[in-house]
Amino acid sequence: MPIVLQLPSVKRNNSIRPQQCPHCPGVTFQRWGQVRKSVKDPQLRMVKVYRYRCTECHRTFRHYPDGITRAQQSARMKKLAVISWSLGLSYRGLEVILSAFGVALSRMSGWRDVQAAGAALRRQLRWQPARVVGVDGAWLRGKGVMVAVDLGNGRLLSIAQIDERQDPAAVAAWLQQLKQQHDIGAIVTDDLSMYPHLAERLGLGHQVCQFHVRRWVGRTCWELERSLPEEWLWVVAEVKALLENMPPQASQRLHELWKQLPGHKRRAGQDTPLEKLRRLLATLMERWERYTTFFHEAELPWTNNRTEQQIGKFKIRAKSTRGYKTEGGRLNGILVSSQTWT
Repeated sequence: MPIVLQLPSVKRNNSIRPQQCPHCPGVTFQRWGQVRKSVKDPQLRMVKVYRYRCTECHRTFRHYPDGITRAQQSARMKKLAVISWSLGLSYRGLEVILSAFGVALSRMSGWRDVQAAGAALRRQLRWQPARVVGVDGAWLRGKGVMVAVDLGNGRLLSIAQIDERQDPAAVAAWLQQLKQQHDIGAIVTDDLSMYPHLAERLGLGHQVCQFHVRRWVGRTCWELERSLPEEWLWVVAEVKALLENMPPQASQRLHELWKQLPGHKRRAGQDTPLEKLRRLLATLMERWERYTTFFHEAELPWTNNRTEQQIGKFKIRAKSTRGYKTEGGRLNGILVSSQTWT
């Protein structure tokens, strides 16, 4: 199946007269000459630009064709540079490939195009409303990054250079800002213990991603099956069944299982298999309501997969970059590499 890229259109000249003077409210103009402007574009090398003189303020100005501005690059050339970089080309590689088509674009021009596109995306996302948001942290080339995704349409809402495990206060401030800017009603997160408290403090609904829950519970059950006394293996099997089926009375049943286990005093430096099982049951029992919020809130998805998909996009691109020198450059690069261009 062919891939179609959405590129801006660029015209060789502009036959439509301007509608208003850029310097005053005037709407009547005199043609005041024309110039030929060389541009960097995959298809055009030269465009015709008309000059006009306003009859009100008597100032002159240029009226550019569609896709052309004062810059030497056309809008199509800028978009192509940004897409090429986001799909894996280096700035030097972009320079080499375009030279084969007769376009002399320096790698620094490509870098400026990507940074400008990222900054524009950040401005566009600032006040976009979102009802349910997926929140997750990622580790990108030695820096912690927080990501927020609108789970209604899968679009990236916000990114911030924050380590979620080391700086919960910064995560709380970031979530507070997200709620104010996007009118968020609920969040879907991983199973970090700080998120229930943050959601309650901010008045947000909260769903813990079932993928994260089943991953760590499955790993814990696998370890317990190899270390527990045989007479207690049935408890592990029932825990797995409860997590798989999620019956309405699962929390009560977890409490009953927890009461049936014998209590043990842990020796210094030791953690017995039975104590691990008791801790597993207590954790599930305490957090079960957060694990099953999606049963009562139809808008809440039961996983945070869309956020993970966005993180995967910019992680793949980050592996082939040499790095970022500034926080703003890093965030702009993440935004550009997370976009879908087809």
